[in-house]
Amino acid sequence: MTQSNAPSSSGNDRPAVLITGAGKRIGAAIARHFGENGWHVVIHCHHSHGAAETLAGALPSAETVRCDLAQSGAGVKMIEELATRLPDWRVLINSASIFPPDDVTGLSSKVFAETMQVNAKAPVRMAQAFLRCARAATGRRVIQITDQKVANPNPDFFSYTMSKHALAATVPMMGMAAGSDDRVYAIAPGAILPSHDQTADEAESSHRMNLLHRRTAPQEIADTALFLASGVLDSGQTVFVDSGQHLVPQPRDVLYLAREDSA
Repeated sequence: MTQSNAPSSSGNDRPAVLITGAGKRIGAAIARHFGENGWHVVIHCHHSHGAAETLAGALPSAETVRCDLAQSGAGVKMIEELATRLPDWRVLINSASIFPPDDVTGLSSKVFAETMQVNAKAPVRMAQAFLRCARAATGRRVIQITDQKVANPNPDFFSYTMSKHALAATVPMMGMAAGSDDRVYAIAPGAILPSHDQTADEAESSHRMNLLHRRTAPQEIADTALFLASGVLDSGQTVFVDSGQHLVPQPRDVLYLAREDSA
């Protein structure tokens, strides 16, 4: 783990949250929301180093840490090192993931192995280390970011979907084993931000392919994460934040459905 910049405040008088993959996209929205609500935010990044440092500099109390979750053990080492110096570390949010395109007609061993490592194995092992090592004034919360595909799968992004199913399966199990004051949750987002080479028009169309025909905003994920940090829900639960997308069976990923509709 590389600590990229010194905290913009000592953070000793604030509860701490670590958000993985928080340099950009949904992770950044979550980090910004926690920072604006009085938390010391630890922003994990790998490639998005510059964006992470810019975000940290804009928050009242924040720092960045950098490691490659594709490297076995790197995430656990990061957790263990942070646990030695964060006095009130209450929340771990595993938002980092990779989204390589593949499908059920073929499985690349390399793509599968890396996707399962980053999207399933690393967040589970990090959650275990966090619940074992972190010091918190109140109960600790793990929030795993999964996907509405865990309830509404389709053949596209095969390795990604398998990895999110695997991660989702651990949430109720870890919730049962967590301490009485600790909680393990999942948030399952729908299509929110453009993926791969999507154009703005394609995103506008595909992201409305849900029960409410509306775009779900990143802020809705951030609001849900902050709510779950309070620990008022029973452990092991998944909250779908997708405007009802998981209730609409879809034969393909909405990225491709939007292109088929416009063809």
